[in-house]
Amino acid sequence: MRKTIAALLGAALVITLGACSTSATPGETSAAAGKTIYVLGPTPDHGWTAQAGSYAEKKVAEINAAGKYKAEYQASSDGEAQNDLVQNIIANGDAAGVVFFALDDSAKSGQEALIGANIPFISFDRIIEGPDKSAILNFSGDNWAVGAGIGYWLQKNGMKPGDTLVTLIGDNGTVSSRRQEGFEQFLKGEKDYSDKETGQTYKTSQAWTADEVSALTSKYKVVCDWSADAAYQYLEQTLPDIMKDAKSSGGNLYVFSMDDEMTFGFMNLLEGNTLDDAAKKDLADMKVYISAIGGMQELYDVMAGTAPQSKIADQYFDGLMSMYFSPKMMTTAIDYMVQYLDGKDWKYKAGDGEYEPTFIVDKSNVSKFQGFTGH
Repeated sequence: MRKTIAALLGAALVITLGACSTSATPGETSAAAGKTIYVLGPTPDHGWTAQAGSYAEKKVAEINAAGKYKAEYQASSDGEAQNDLVQNIIANGDAAGVVFFALDDSAKSGQEALIGANIPFISFDRIIEGPDKSAILNFSGDNWAVGAGIGYWLQKNGMKPGDTLVTLIGDNGTVSSRRQEGFEQFLKGEKDYSDKETGQTYKTSQAWTADEVSALTSKYKVVCDWSADAAYQYLEQTLPDIMKDAKSSGGNLYVFSMDDEMTFGFMNLLEGNTLDDAAKKDLADMKVYISAIGGMQELYDVMAGTAPQSKIADQYFDGLMSMYFSPKMMTTAIDYMVQYLDGKDWKYKAGDGEYEPTFIVDKSNVSKFQGFTGH
């Protein structure tokens, strides 16, 4: 899903596609018209976040062409850089509203500054606790449902208490924590999984105890910062121990990867020469099921059997899936801001959340979908 870009750029990049304005409330179109919608997000370089930024740039151009509002996309390397941009926006005195894709939790102070300046903002994707209560809307994919969907899929493929699970965590923010919560809630029978594609709702086949869930999730887990390389390095160091545990618990290995990129990290390891032939044979003899989240076309090609790494996946994985989580949601977040400023059918109150539904993509249905280019 979203590979960290803090290491790629050290300073904010401002892409100016318009200018001008102040805050407005629903229905006050005369106050907002002609002013600027600011969109804060990542530099469109690569990965999920980059694709979100690319969609934002296109939407900003559409708004400027329409002429009712001006719009400006401002790209940054991290949350601290976004805070600096917020100070500039406030100083300009021309903001109609801000769509805020926080790159990390340090952007909290920027959102708090918007609240203090009475500038309406939509929090997108990474929902930061505290400021979220003042956002005109918190909009993201349904991360709880994403986690529940992976819990359902792994359980459907045989995962039971006492099995071995590896969890590749994105970061320490709400995106990852909500995915983890949804996963655990599904297993405990506290949350069902509803799949947008099938229209079906699925319940856990066995309600796990809190101790059983803790034992499953606590041993092999790592924060990868959405990086394929970090997942590669962790698995390179720990896979022998992981496989030993999996063999002793029945021979099945399950991987809860929170992003397509990190799933590629595992495949990159298996494709290389780091693991010896004996370890690779042992892994091939095991039952291995691995998840992903995002919608990268490169991973869809692997599932479809048309990518160079399809052979790796077929050789070592008994099941591979990805929860659909489109970066095009960034466009929807900007549309919500326009709707708010237009005063048309605004049904939300401060702090409300709206969550994009999700669904499972695997070999059986991958031909139906077009992903985004992530690498």
